Amino acid sequence: MTVKVKLILNPMANLGRARAAATELEQIVSGIGGADWITSKHPKHAFELARQAAAEGYGTVVAMGGDGTMHEVLNGLMSVPAAQRPKLGMVPLGSGNDFAFACGISAKPEEAIRQALTGAPRAVDIGYLLAENSTKEFWANAIGIGFDTIVTLHSRKVPIVQGFAVYLIAVLQTILFDYKPFHLSMKVDDVPSNHDYLMLVLMNGKREGGGFHVTPDSRPDDGHLDYLAINRISRLKMLRILPEVMNGTHGRMLDCNLGTFKTFELVSRQPLFIHLDGEIFSTPETKPVTTLSAGILPEAIQVVC
Repeated sequence: MTVKVKLILNPMANLGRARAAATELEQIVSGIGGADWITSKHPKHAFELARQAAAEGYGTVVAMGGDGTMHEVLNGLMSVPAAQRPKLGMVPLGSGNDFAFACGISAKPEEAIRQALTGAPRAVDIGYLLAENSTKEFWANAIGIGFDTIVTLHSRKVPIVQGFAVYLIAVLQTILFDYKPFHLSMKVDDVPSNHDYLMLVLMNGKREGGGFHVTPDSRPDDGHLDYLAINRISRLKMLRILPEVMNGTHGRMLDCNLGTFKTFELVSRQPLFIHLDGEIFSTPETKPVTTLSAGILPEAIQVVC
């Protein structure tokens, strides 16, 4: 039986470059057997389109964009019962594309579209987040708290370059101008701790920002989540750690704490900067959040890869 496929394109991904990239894939899609295309029009629209595709009986829904597009499509699919949930495909047309990387999807769009339309499904784990005054939200690649969320905010103001270079410039800007450590009381699988941090990242994939290998041993199907907590350190030490994170060798440094978990709870003395899969979830000004919990949903969705 032929599987109905819905392609959801975010034309604004990668500073608007995704539209032209997708146009070049139309002939490949037609040659494989075709699929139904639709374009998201505004933030959260891909969520609605994915949920609608599930209701219409599509077997696979393909997110064509970056991690933000994937995040919306994922939450749309997770909003329907598992028995009616389509498989998730991805064509990386964004600037980071980190979850596609974690799932072994080609960085070349022409190869990725073939994977999405003809590949085999793979069950992967998904994370969830519960925060004060918010409904449960699902995430596939990363929750960033503190430093890397501020990096994400800076990256949206870097208009000329693209890809990993955007995030590298944003990291340097954050080190120089936005040094904002914070104090956390945490429970990692019910083990408590209290400490001052500069950055905390909860991970399901290996990397974020298109090239920072935050938890290099992580896999999205290993039955647990990973984390990196960087202690409150000086700007000079941050510059020293930066190339180590790019290479995935920072685990040998005393101020970098790596571990795994299934449940994670935290309380902060101050409102936090938080992103989910590169999408801003909260800032102290827009949505003050001081408590949250996160955990894993093992094998929650099938990814076509």
